[in-house]
Amino acid sequence: MVFKRLLGSLGVGGPTVDTVLTPGPVRPGGELTGRVHLKGGGAAFDIEHITLELVARVEAEHEEGESEGVVAFGRFTVGGGFRLGEDEERDVPFGVTLPWETPITELYGQPLGIVLGVRTELSVAGARDKGDLDPLTVGALPVQEEILDAFGRLGFGFRSADLEYGHIGGTGQQLPFYQEIEITPSPEYAHRLNEIEVTFLAHPGGMEVVLEADKRGGLFSGGHDALTRFTVGHHDSRNWNSEVDGWVRRLVERGGYGEHAGHHGDHGHGDHHRSGPGMGTVVAAGAAGLAVGVVGGMVAAEVVDEVGDFFEGDEED
Repeated sequence: MVFKRLLGSLGVGGPTVDTVLTPGPVRPGGELTGRVHLKGGGAAFDIEHITLELVARVEAEHEEGESEGVVAFGRFTVGGGFRLGEDEERDVPFGVTLPWETPITELYGQPLGIVLGVRTELSVAGARDKGDLDPLTVGALPVQEEILDAFGRLGFGFRSADLEYGHIGGTGQQLPFYQEIEITPSPEYAHRLNEIEVTFLAHPGGMEVVLEADKRGGLFSGGHDALTRFTVGHHDSRNWNSEVDGWVRRLVERGGYGEHAGHHGDHGHGDHHRSGPGMGTVVAAGAAGLAVGVVGGMVAAEVVDEVGDFFEGDEED
């Protein structure tokens, strides 16, 4: 899908821009490729910079409740420094590397409700205009799929996915947001847990897996959150069923908040409770036959647009 918009800052007769992404999902840490197609307007223009912004739908929690917006979490200059003639057409190919912590938007080809986009900005003769916005699809890394499959085989169900603004203390988190995949407990743990939230913090050498449990209260005690963290390699070969089951047992039996093998810290966003699924859509998650509920929400570095429909105001080609 391609969106087109006339450069509003240049008025009628200005150049137009279409960004076409290579079809198919890209993975975190992988290369996003495509081309920027420019068409000259009624006069020649000096194209100073062509910039791609990674943008996302925002969900943030604060004292007044929750709010949403559109934010940017990556910026790349992919071209510029040339003159675009009247009615001239030119393609500018590009390849940029996504951050390793880029959230996944689909699992086994099924959308999770996370909305990411690539916005193209032209700097022309001292004026800037955000001229094109295209949806970005990000698939899971192999080890992420292995871990989620293991949860499914152990009887856990997938409820929703969203992103939260903030930092998980004691981790190597780089982006100012983290993705949570909310999982319903298996029958074995249903009396102990309300849900588990899984966060993947990938980096070139591997990945941190953060598990947070919403634990049920007992007859004489209230419920509370418990958090633990583990490190895996991108190419680890493990018995993932046994591994994940051990993680959950440790979380349930030993899980004080922020407890993990010498690492301590909290989310850095206070004591908050996650919202339930918004869309309530259930999809099949491929070979493991997992039921996955999906919900949208995004957080990142800086607010670039007001709350609203992510692609609202963009003209569909």
